[in-house]
Amino acid sequence: MPAAPGDNEPVSTRPEDRPAMWTPLALAAAVGLAPAQPPATGGLQLGNVRYTQGELGPTRKDGRVIPGDILYVRYDIDGLTIDPDGATRYQIGLEVSDAAGKLAFRQDPAEQATLVLLRGGRMPAGAFITVGLDQPPGVYTCKLTAVDLKGPGAKPEEKPRATASVKFEVARPEFGLVQAYTSHDPNGVLVAPTTGVVGQTLNVNHTAVVFARDPRTKQPDVLVEYQILDEKGQPILAKPVVKVQDAKAERVLDEKDVAFKLSLPIFLSRPGKFTVRATATDRVANKKATSEMPLTVLPAN
Repeated sequence: MPAAPGDNEPVSTRPEDRPAMWTPLALAAAVGLAPAQPPATGGLQLGNVRYTQGELGPTRKDGRVIPGDILYVRYDIDGLTIDPDGATRYQIGLEVSDAAGKLAFRQDPAEQATLVLLRGGRMPAGAFITVGLDQPPGVYTCKLTAVDLKGPGAKPEEKPRATASVKFEVARPEFGLVQAYTSHDPNGVLVAPTTGVVGQTLNVNHTAVVFARDPRTKQPDVLVEYQILDEKGQPILAKPVVKVQDAKAERVLDEKDVAFKLSLPIFLSRPGKFTVRATATDRVANKKATSEMPLTVLPAN
């Protein structure tokens, strides 16, 4: 089977190496979306609340997440005051509580100043919740708050505000491919939508978590197979593209690494609707996990 280009990137849990995505706070899997509350003042409202695959990806089929994943919540701020020159100022806050109502995390409303040259009264916004690998399973609630700082009212507490809540369920830790998203670059820094045009290259990114290690080599033995499906769900490739993270990998894992990232570059050679299916096999624990990412390619003209 052909090997995919690029290296698997280990992820460390050491404080000096840990990126922001590995903060201990966790939230979790979708039990459902609560409707936004009616606007209190000024007509401000949070609408079109949904879970998405990555920051700019499509709506998720469900919100179930396992520890190590990131849950993205996207929504629209309707009725936001936008000046004739496109300037707007608003605040977004976030609170997370467990099933018992105990506050787990709070991000106080932070001021945002944005130039919206297309104007209109709607601002797309979002929040993401990092699910720590040690997060207890259970149902959590995330409350979103938006404040229109250019709206009527002399004081911040008098400004138009709106709230919406979403519920999640954190599953128990299990082997899986998480944090699936697309990017313009192979390092996964420049986040991209899952829609592109002919001639572009998009990178499909995943992170493998909760894998076993070989008792002898102290390394994982994870094989990941990528297959591209057409609009009818039929495989396009005669053989899947393969990546392997084991003791023979170019970049072996440190003993404290609890995850590693994979990236598959896909050159968009023709228009159509496709699905990138990644199937991971933990050959030490004899476990499998799959992840699917829709991909739409538009004609260049």
